[in-house]
Amino acid sequence: MNMEAFVLGCGGMMPLPYRHLTSVLLRRDGDLFLFDGGEGTQVSLRRLNLKWKKINAIFVSHTHADHVTGLPGILMLSSQVDRTEPLYIFGPPKIAEYIETSRKVLDMYINYPVIVKEITAPCTVYGGDSFYIRAFPLEHTKTCVGYTLEELDRPGEFNPEQAAALNVPRGPLWGKLQHGEKVVNDDGKEITPEQVVGKPRSGRKFSYVTDTLYLPSIAKEVKGSDLLICEGMFADDCADQAVEKKHMTARQAGTIARDAQALNMALIHYSPRYTDNELGILLNQAREVYPAAQLTKDRMHFEIPYRE
Repeated sequence: MNMEAFVLGCGGMMPLPYRHLTSVLLRRDGDLFLFDGGEGTQVSLRRLNLKWKKINAIFVSHTHADHVTGLPGILMLSSQVDRTEPLYIFGPPKIAEYIETSRKVLDMYINYPVIVKEITAPCTVYGGDSFYIRAFPLEHTKTCVGYTLEELDRPGEFNPEQAAALNVPRGPLWGKLQHGEKVVNDDGKEITPEQVVGKPRSGRKFSYVTDTLYLPSIAKEVKGSDLLICEGMFADDCADQAVEKKHMTARQAGTIARDAQALNMALIHYSPRYTDNELGILLNQAREVYPAAQLTKDRMHFEIPYRE
């Protein structure tokens, strides 16, 4: 089952000619999940030829304009493609009012169910086949949340050679063993799944964190992430400004990734004060703490493979 993330926009505060506002699309096999929808989201979706009409759910971190101004267009366009499946939208308080007001003021024609759910406490907000998406609190100038998508453990690998050696005939009995059932082999002996199936294998974890003060608790929430997309808005020399505006520095993002033992971490939501050439400053400071740090750029693509 494939999992991949597409950075639709990596900028913060205001769009730039070469940097749309923050938005990330996660594709897990046939499911599409959008995390935030800043200005320019539709442009990147179109340029990447992504099937935006198939988006299952949208997860909003907070209701500042640079994270939600791309959403009305997505809602309206989805009515042009004969969509029948409901679109779920999750976010902190005010997201329902924003969606409803936008629909009313813009007189949107919506011909499919839009289900908006507000998050008032840490919780599992969405789930599906062998995965769940959890929201957890951040600290910003508005109520803000981060998200993780985590897969459940997968069954261990089946060893056909071992099954044959134990005189279990190929066919339905092999399937029963793979599904955790005991069987009786051709010699009349009981064979347990543990004899032919390896240990459970871990699933994958994607985490999305933006617009927050540095909090040690974040590392606990995103622990073990295969990919952490994390705000690194400012360099060290703007640390006081970061505290004042309740944002993080790139070094603090690196600290979270290190403490969370993340496999990969990519910075996002850069201040417009940094040109693309100057983003190396942020990257170098993050890498002093977490050497595997990367920069995101608009329309960047990340594969998220299984570790085993």
